Amino acid sequence: MNPFDHNYYMRKALQEAENAYARGEVPVGAIVVVQDRIIGRGHNLTEQLQDVTAHAEMQAITAASHFLGGKYLHNCTLYVTLEPCSMCAGALYWSQISKVVFGAPDLERGFQVMGGSLHPKTEVISGVLEEEASDLLKRFFIERRKRK
Repeated sequence: MNPFDHNYYMRKALQEAENAYARGEVPVGAIVVVQDRIIGRGHNLTEQLQDVTAHAEMQAITAASHFLGGKYLHNCTLYVTLEPCSMCAGALYWSQISKVVFGAPDLERGFQVMGGSLHPKTEVISGVLEEEASDLLKRFFIERRKRK
């Protein structure tokens, strides 16, 4: 049995989400993996960078593209703690990433409800460590409401 399964990598993405949480960012984390190697990682930086495009997925895609020296992420898998939004889905579409694995669904802004789509060859797996990812987001927003 391969120790590097979806749960293993989603835990790495959750570590990125915890980094975002610690910085006061919405706690979403992402990593890109190729051949059991993490080649890109990121977490939300929209507040720190004052940039609405600084989502975890965008950070991880950019890092992976730099690592590979090209814009296409063939044979790569993105692990992200929250379902990508339509903006991130568009970037993933253009990257031609092979697989997207996400934890919690985003029933309000996720690409599936917003009409976004991924590349036709991209495989999607959802619900990996969904409870952990959802709990982290809920905890963040409860604390945020308390501060207001």
